[in-house]
Amino acid sequence: MSIHLVGGGWADDYDGEVYSAFLLEASQRALASGRDVARIGVLLVCEDAETARDRASQYREQLLRVALCEPFVTAIVEGELFTSTVLSGIDALLIGGGLTPAYLDAVAPIVEEIRMLVGDSLPYLGFSAGAAIAADTAIIGGWKIGDVEVSAEAASDDLVDVTVAEGLGLVDLAIEVHAAQWGTLSRLVAATEAGLVDGGIAIDEFTALIVGDDLLRVVGTGSIWQVDRTDDGVSVSTLGA
Repeated sequence: MSIHLVGGGWADDYDGEVYSAFLLEASQRALASGRDVARIGVLLVCEDAETARDRASQYREQLLRVALCEPFVTAIVEGELFTSTVLSGIDALLIGGGLTPAYLDAVAPIVEEIRMLVGDSLPYLGFSAGAAIAADTAIIGGWKIGDVEVSAEAASDDLVDVTVAEGLGLVDLAIEVHAAQWGTLSRLVAATEAGLVDGGIAIDEFTALIVGDDLLRVVGTGSIWQVDRTDDGVSVSTLGA
């Protein structure tokens, strides 16, 4: 089973290429547990109750466009916390997109359980914020380092200073999302150069990096941008889908 990191991207008619392998793995786990249809736990953190209802419907419809499954969506409002009941009896876990710091706060009570389940081969898909917080050291927002602007304020997740925090610990590289679309690659480069993180990856929208045992695979329509620290500064390379 694998960890699927999706760089965001939403369209009502999207065929869901970045979800296909995730749902296949969920189905395999369900069959091994004696279930015909996979149960997908979906965790969403939204700005208000109306948005929570809309997003829950959108994620449910997207998953069902890709494969037969049972999405169990828990959509809460920013400031609320998830409890361990959301992880009960599921065959895979999807954490969605929104305000990254709010997601990290919301999952705080269940981080250890998520790590344990993923360590026991539960498939995980992080979409946008859900991908960013999957890292050991997560970049959760900001657009300045000191007085220097390093990315667009619009992609700052309501933070000024580029901020890192302990994430879920599912992957050992920092993760940026909406890379080409929101210009977050420059934030990862600057954070690496400043020593806030030890390099990482930036993922385009409608693109996923699949991390498995001795396997890295890119699917979707965009690129994965890999940032590494070197003796001379920082290097950037790409992995195509």
